Amino acid sequence: MSARRRERGQAAVLTVLFMVVLLAMAAAVLDVGSWYQEDRELQATMDAAALAGAQALPDDAAAATALAGEYATKNGGGLDTTAVSTTSIANDTIKVTGSRPAPGFFSKLFGIDSVTVNATAKARTGVLASARWAAPIAVDRRHPLLQCNPAPCSEDATTLELEKVGPGAFRLINIDQSHGGTGPDILAAWIQTGYEGYMPLNWYFSDSGAKFNSSQVQDALDAVIGKELLFPVYDDTQGSGSNFEYEVIGWVGFVISSYEIQGSKHNKLHGNFTRVIWEGINSESATAPDFGARAVSLIE
Repeated sequence: MSARRRERGQAAVLTVLFMVVLLAMAAAVLDVGSWYQEDRELQATMDAAALAGAQALPDDAAAATALAGEYATKNGGGLDTTAVSTTSIANDTIKVTGSRPAPGFFSKLFGIDSVTVNATAKARTGVLASARWAAPIAVDRRHPLLQCNPAPCSEDATTLELEKVGPGAFRLINIDQSHGGTGPDILAAWIQTGYEGYMPLNWYFSDSGAKFNSSQVQDALDAVIGKELLFPVYDDTQGSGSNFEYEVIGWVGFVISSYEIQGSKHNKLHGNFTRVIWEGINSESATAPDFGARAVSLIE
């Protein structure tokens, strides 16, 4: 055999080996990428299932488990176990774990038909320490339907009195933490869509004047009849005149059914309190006042 023929034979062997290596690399790149995508999709499903389940906590652990399972089933399945536990208050946290087979393609050439991807997620419910999209109408914590824990005591029809609580103060507050009068256009926007920023527990200056009389505010009230709103709940007040302040200690959901506006006296909102899951930041305190407005969030 000539040297040239031997070289051609060696080249053929090297070519075959090189092709095998290329196939293995293709399997690694394509299949590992596919498995990673399956892992991300499963994680997203578990995250959403945990958030769905947390909406029933801390009141009903069985309902939380059912909600998590229902959501996971509708979004590809894979839920294996759920467990309800305590982070700040009893039964405020749900943990879900899941798994799915992720099929291989090129890897089947090497005897790997599929791998199993796994994911875990935890979500917690809690009263709000900071709320987004709140409306500027303050509710006195001494309202009869806010005297139970958690509140509201019921969702029966009730009335919110918008009477004067201090010099120039008619339960409208500057939820953006500003000081001074807020124009009726801004107040109307806050009523209709909520304040875009985050509103923490704090002291807030009153917006002076009976601005319920403005056409903008009344148009906004008309627009939100029948919709869930988030109202700040105040416990104490201080100051006078333009320095009058409300101490906001929480939030409560409210659905307006109708209203009465009669100048600066005898103004009322009719409707009902309701429990709500709202956008915001959970409180870390186990003793924070609970008026039925809560946030859910993923935790480590």
